[in-house]
Amino acid sequence: MSEVVISGVGNIPVGEHWELSLREMGTKAIQDAIQDAGGLRPQALYIGNLLASTLSHQSNLGALLTEEAGLDGIESYTVEAAEASGAAAFRMGYLAVASGYVDNVLVLGVEKVTDVTDGVENALTQVLDYDYEAVQGLSRAGAAGLLMQRYLHEYDLPADALKGFPMLAHRNAVSNPQAMFQKAIREESYRKAPLLSEPLSLFDAAPVADGAAAVMLTRSDLLPPDLPQPSIRVLGSSLVIDSLSLHDRKDLLKFHAAQYSIERACRQAALLPTDMDLFEVDDVFSIYAALSLEAAGLAENGQGWQYVPVEDGVVQTPKIPLLTFGGGKARGYPVAANGMYQLIEAVQQLRGTAGENQVPNARRAVVQSLGGAAATAVTHVLECCDA
Repeated sequence: MSEVVISGVGNIPVGEHWELSLREMGTKAIQDAIQDAGGLRPQALYIGNLLASTLSHQSNLGALLTEEAGLDGIESYTVEAAEASGAAAFRMGYLAVASGYVDNVLVLGVEKVTDVTDGVENALTQVLDYDYEAVQGLSRAGAAGLLMQRYLHEYDLPADALKGFPMLAHRNAVSNPQAMFQKAIREESYRKAPLLSEPLSLFDAAPVADGAAAVMLTRSDLLPPDLPQPSIRVLGSSLVIDSLSLHDRKDLLKFHAAQYSIERACRQAALLPTDMDLFEVDDVFSIYAALSLEAAGLAENGQGWQYVPVEDGVVQTPKIPLLTFGGGKARGYPVAANGMYQLIEAVQQLRGTAGENQVPNARRAVVQSLGGAAATAVTHVLECCDA
């Protein structure tokens, strides 16, 4: 297996890009990643996307985006794993380079939701079990609300137990110029937020938006000698699935896919989750972040909510920093592209280019992305090549 490194990254800010088409967004991220990688040319492009065929009426993104980006003739197609599609495409790119099949691979996560003004949430219910959940009226927020309700009941917790996650995300987003919401929130604001699916509130859910983010993966011995920034090793990679529908799970409050995925990625890296300098956890819903921390072994069952403490109304930085640029909650949640933004934010931390959001002496990071109600979990372990 060849050593795989991230040689270049590129992305646009997450937001409502009414003026940009899906192809324009994707092409911008691709071109920026190629430039950041010192002009390396990919032999393949793998694209993580969920909603283009439904909302943009566009499939065959491989042909669309390679032509638009001037990459005609290479291998390219779309990878779909619900909201974890971008992270799954990254794993495909990692395997292609690690196996020696190609030398350089571009991975793109792209999602366009502002092509329609209605029906986005209905389209997103595709990530659930249609026959037994979606067709009965269950939504993504509904599923998360059920899990949160069970969590609060099982462990006898107050309704605001999970407030630390959105408070931390918004605090970190204040100094992220690309975040959608660059404003901190108060404890009282969390308590007064309108409910989406009781007890899940507006501040417990990440806002969906447009986004495009790309990464160049390369064999370490093929890096341009004059590359100005440090390259980032991919030490571990794992994708694991769980039952799609909640009613088929033996324990609703255990994210087994998330647990096995992080265990396998860390085992491949010969590291433990506690060895990491930061954890870019998936916070599409606050309850998912808490359960993911428990799955990772960073908190006991029923204690994940305490991992981000709030003292005297002020959120504290956890032992292993989370959501360092605001996470999906405050940076914005570009659905299938979310995993790629998480990876790029981890790369910025490991390169030491995170500005005011920099985690001191960050050398290793774990990034986990979830699809559906954690029916799919994709985990990657990264390390700065200077470590």
